[in-house]
Amino acid sequence: MTRSPLSRRQFLGASGAALVTGLAGCSAGEGGTSTDTASSTDTLKIGVLEDQSGNFALVGDPKAKASMLAIEEINANGGIDGMQIETFQRDPQSDNQRYQELTRTAINEESVDALWAGYSSATREAIRPIIDRNEQLYFYTTQYEGGVCDEFTFAVGPTARQQLGIVLPYLVEEFGPDIYTIAADYNFGQLSADWVKVLANENDANVLGEEFIPLSESSFGSTINRIQEADPDFVMSMLVGANHTSFYEQKASAGLDVPIGTSTAMAQGYEHRRLDAPAMANIYAGVNYMEEVPTDSNTGDGGFVDRYFEMYPDAPYLNEEAETNYFSTYMYKKAVEQAGTTEQPEVVDALESGIELGTEEAPEAPDGETIRLDGATHHVDHHMWIMRADDEHNIEAVENRQIPETFLSETAGCNLPENPEQTQYTPVDYYEEAE
Repeated sequence: MTRSPLSRRQFLGASGAALVTGLAGCSAGEGGTSTDTASSTDTLKIGVLEDQSGNFALVGDPKAKASMLAIEEINANGGIDGMQIETFQRDPQSDNQRYQELTRTAINEESVDALWAGYSSATREAIRPIIDRNEQLYFYTTQYEGGVCDEFTFAVGPTARQQLGIVLPYLVEEFGPDIYTIAADYNFGQLSADWVKVLANENDANVLGEEFIPLSESSFGSTINRIQEADPDFVMSMLVGANHTSFYEQKASAGLDVPIGTSTAMAQGYEHRRLDAPAMANIYAGVNYMEEVPTDSNTGDGGFVDRYFEMYPDAPYLNEEAETNYFSTYMYKKAVEQAGTTEQPEVVDALESGIELGTEEAPEAPDGETIRLDGATHHVDHHMWIMRADDEHNIEAVENRQIPETFLSETAGCNLPENPEQTQYTPVDYYEEAE
């Protein structure tokens, strides 16, 4: 797609949420803390710990930027219940030990009212014990394997059951029932592969084989050979990180043209922009958001894409997690204003009441239509899309619909307002086919 950034005057008029210098969050460089310089002394503080360097910088940096966009917009429009937002922002450098140190700092020294932190599930699990011990309101915004039922964690990215649940049935219907799974070798990839097996069973499909690839691996010749030997109707790929990107180039060079479904490629690391065609040909991504999602609130004049690139004209891509950082900041705003306080237990109660975006009181999420926070599980009923790349890496939407979070609510029985807990449920707890 071709972007035509708005002039600043057009931006102010179209979005109603300008970038105003001197407000909280402005010019927080890498490792910087932003402070409020507006006339009001009433402030609240948001922590933003996202990877701006290291292995996950490609996907983490847009998250930090989108958080700052939301904060700038909110501050420019009067703040949250009259309070301007201060930010505590640091770069954890894709290092989980550093994440732990910065999380302690954010809670114990900076006294953040809410915290956004982390790309990988391994990071989330490294800091979640700290979050829970300190009873800290925490937003985890990455698409993930699902199953976290935690009274202090709001896992607002789409789950594997939502992402794979839209793309896998489509591929079975279009191409056939035989599947080969490749996934990153840590808890996200392993649990996502379990969900492939569960969904395959629900859709009368078969998993012919599965492989788990270390995050350090960048050579996929043997994997490609095994896929060719298995001859599946399609591949499910849950590869992550910079090293795994080489799979797509190598499969194209090897002539492997089998359709590939994914919950990780394109929407996060924008491989369709970074790699030469046809590396991403025939890739089908199940996502809640990509820069190319064709909604007025996203790609229309003055929409999310225009506002993001007005603020960050040199940014390479607006990814899935960035949009989730953005809309969850507005969910937090609505919850604070509903609660009438920044006291975290009261804000949690407001969030658990079922915050919605896309209503008259709150902006529409860029992924389209109303999205709702399910208070019982702290997850979001997402509007999901299947986005396909063609031989020239053009992107088209082939299907979209609302998919509620159902594993925690209907299967695991997670109901945090009634039964506060700090558990991660997995498919093997409930499905024989996942074992």
